[in-house]
Amino acid sequence: MITNLNERQYEASLHKEGPLMILAGAGAGKTKTITSRIAELVKSGVAPEAILAITFTNKASKEMRERVSAILSNDPDLNRPVSMRERPFVSTFHSLGVHILKENAHFLGLTRNFTIFDRDDSKRAVKAGIVANGLDPKQFEPSKILGIISREKGNGMTFQVFKDNAGRDYMRSVVANVWEHYENRLKKEKALDFDDLLLKTMLLLRDNEAVRERYQKTWQYIHIDEYQDTNEVQYRIARLLSDSHRNICVVGDIDQMIYSWRGADIENILNFENDYPDAKIVLLEQNYRSTKTILGAANNIIKKNKNRREKNMFTENEEGEKISLYTAYDENDEARYIARTTQDLFEKGIKPESVAVLYRTNFQSRAIEEAFLSYGISYELIGTRFFERREVKDVLSFIRFALNPESLSDLTRIVNVPPRGIGKVTLLKIIEGKEHELGGKAGESVATFRRFIARLQAEIASKKPSDVVKFILKESGIEAYQMKEGDEGLERIQNIKELVTLAVKYDAMLLDEGMEKMLEETALASDQDEVDEKKPAVKLMTIHASKGLEFDYVFVTGLEDGLFPSKRDGEEKDEEEERRLMYVAVTRAGKKVFLSCASIRTIFGEKRMGIPSEFIGDIGDEYFEAEPEKPERKKREYLIDF
Repeated sequence: MITNLNERQYEASLHKEGPLMILAGAGAGKTKTITSRIAELVKSGVAPEAILAITFTNKASKEMRERVSAILSNDPDLNRPVSMRERPFVSTFHSLGVHILKENAHFLGLTRNFTIFDRDDSKRAVKAGIVANGLDPKQFEPSKILGIISREKGNGMTFQVFKDNAGRDYMRSVVANVWEHYENRLKKEKALDFDDLLLKTMLLLRDNEAVRERYQKTWQYIHIDEYQDTNEVQYRIARLLSDSHRNICVVGDIDQMIYSWRGADIENILNFENDYPDAKIVLLEQNYRSTKTILGAANNIIKKNKNRREKNMFTENEEGEKISLYTAYDENDEARYIARTTQDLFEKGIKPESVAVLYRTNFQSRAIEEAFLSYGISYELIGTRFFERREVKDVLSFIRFALNPESLSDLTRIVNVPPRGIGKVTLLKIIEGKEHELGGKAGESVATFRRFIARLQAEIASKKPSDVVKFILKESGIEAYQMKEGDEGLERIQNIKELVTLAVKYDAMLLDEGMEKMLEETALASDQDEVDEKKPAVKLMTIHASKGLEFDYVFVTGLEDGLFPSKRDGEEKDEEEERRLMYVAVTRAGKKVFLSCASIRTIFGEKRMGIPSEFIGDIGDEYFEAEPEKPERKKREYLIDF
């Protein structure tokens, strides 16, 4: 029996056959609704393993998996316990792609241990492609060309089709030539990049009928969370998996679509009823997170958007505190206000982890960090990912290379880690297959490296993942080398030891499965996976990174025209996305929102006059409290800053 669901949630959870779209506003309990629906499907006789649920972040995937597991383990209405192997398949789109590609690697000329290029790997390979084509990386920026390739892959474009349609367009021809070099590099190393995990999956399902039918029979009930954030390839994967049975349930909120810059297409959710004319539509409009004040302000912000479906969000929560607005002199004054106000919250007994500071772009964090350091406020900066730290990537590269000796990117990274006298000339000999020509010290260094890799391969085959990481730390020489590097070296050792701690959670799996899963999840980790919600620290992050998170107290900073909303090209779709971004920022808060803007802000070394954001005026005077008085020292500080 379903409990603690409202009428609309209950209606959605009982829907079984045919397409279903759940339009769920911020804080409307969509995860509870999806997990309840999955439980109802199982209780109706659907095999748990026939259910697929796709989310957009590892954090959301983990939460849903745990909730589903708890419901299926504890529900008295189920006739028998559900075993671990009978659980629904809950993952992100990228993890789903890895799963399907590993099971069908032979169709792609890959092995199960194919390497996943991270963004740095891809940028280096693209830069090499630029140089190989006789072009200047300073003129043709690798990150921009990679961005074009990434966007095209997200739209379902293959290299060959792009090249065939490049025509005489000079820039498209440049991208095509660099892309060709990049594709050859990936193929040679038996590697895929992040976009390939989706594109290759889509192409496999589209072109291989037997594979497509197998997965259609495997997953007969499909759930897609955050459907408004799907790009063209994700949309096609969902259609290919569900076309035979049409039991597809999508959940999303048009008002929270904030990722068009990385390929998300709002038309996917807007056109769902055209794709499935018989679809059932359920609106979840009751907010359980925020006060009436916060929700009223959010509704006023978003109602100006035209490209949306009307919802009447409401809450039975208390009226709550009014919204605070602080007009600062400059970014330093703004940062001090945030620090002072945060201290005031602490004095009232508010826990640091229930406070978040949100900003439109990363550069805004500098002044806030300085103010927090000055006031002695503990904070956690979200966006500096653990798995991107040099020493952590080194250890993971050792493992990846041991499993996939074709990975030249990993070889290049670790062959001289720690320093063992292997330079560029020696590395080139190895890459060219002329290792046998090496003699003397260089030859011995390479031989020592090869012996270590052979030992590492034996360790991977026989030891738990955490023991393998310990082995690399000690036996590779990394620990001894870093011990000589002072405090920075000790910090790097501690980071590797933290990787050991993380690896422990894979120790209970079968050896091959545990190591595969660890490499997969570390490769696909996102900024949100870095958030330690229990750590007693204020969270600092971009608004994009805050999506899906919630806090009692939220600061939204830099509310100046041109900064937020950001005016890129003045197109209406961009203006609407900026408004959706503001809606997301405000609805992260449960109890109180603090807004701030600055009259002067230094951007790229240039002082700019700030005009208050239009979003402030959209909220409505009735939701604001009187602006707090500025401290007496303000004038003196202004003279110094100016």
